[in-house]
This record gives sequence, C-alpha cells and structure tokens, in this order.
Amino acid sequence: MFENVLVGGVFGGETSERLAYGPSMEALELAGLGAKANTRAGALTLLERKRLELARALAPGRRVLLLDEIAGGLSEPEVHELVEVIRRVHGAGVAIIWIEHIVHALRSVVSRLAVISAGRMLMDGAPDEVMASAEVQRVLPGNRRAVDPVSVAP
Repeated sequence: MFENVLVGGVFGGETSERLAYGPSMEALELAGLGAKANTRAGALTLLERKRLELARALAPGRRVLLLDEIAGGLSEPEVHELVEVIRRVHGAGVAIIWIEHIVHALRSVVSRLAVISAGRMLMDGAPDEVMASAEVQRVLPGNRRAVDPVSVAP
C-alpha cells in the first residue's frame, strides 16, 4: 500500500522517490494507515481504501484537498471514522472542499455549506443557517439526487 501513496508523492509532487518517501509515510500516518503501510491495497476494506486515496492525495504536500463523495458506500460507523480522519487532515492545515450527499458528515466538520440544486446556488453560509432555510428543506427531503451540498472546512 505504501507504494500507492509513494506514486502519488512522486508524480503528484514531481519529485524523486527519495524525496517523496518521508511525506508519503506522513500522509499514511495522517490518514490513519501507518500501521498498514505494508498491507496489499487489495486486502483493504472500503473505508481503508478511501483513507488510502486521502493519503495518496496528501503525499505531494498539497494544502487544498477536493473530496468528492468520499463517504459514499460507507456504513454509519465508518462515516464517523472517516469524519475523524478528515478533521485530523484539516487540523494539519489542509483546506478542504467537500462535495457530499451525506449531509450530517459535512455538518459535523465544516464551517461553511453551500447547497446547489439543478445547477443553481440555493444557499451558502453557516451549516445550521443553510439547513434551516425553507428552500433547502424543500429540496433536500424528497429530491436528494438533485441537490449537491458543497462545503468548505474552516
């Protein structure tokens, strides 16, 4: 699995393998996979594969991370675990833009939430304020597929 992250560090960071080694291991640790560095990627659970993707994206040392539906397919306990990893990544100084339909995951992490429906911005602001909006409430319950919540971690 470490090699998967190293590839991200080398090619994403346009650097040598030697220089990408340390940051790649740090990215694995940050994603909570340091102890599994020598595990084959094919043997990972879905949550671990999502953490691996995070580590691969972090390996080049980027300070902004775009997450697109990263919580999709996870069980509720796994979503909570993933949220904790995302909090840790954000706490390490990485700005996060997160597109997600599992709204409670977004709300537990972000400082700003934007809801877009049919290509139109419905509302943008503090998560509680956005979710309390009559227009957002109107489209969220019965038409989840047409709504794209986008958020930005502080």
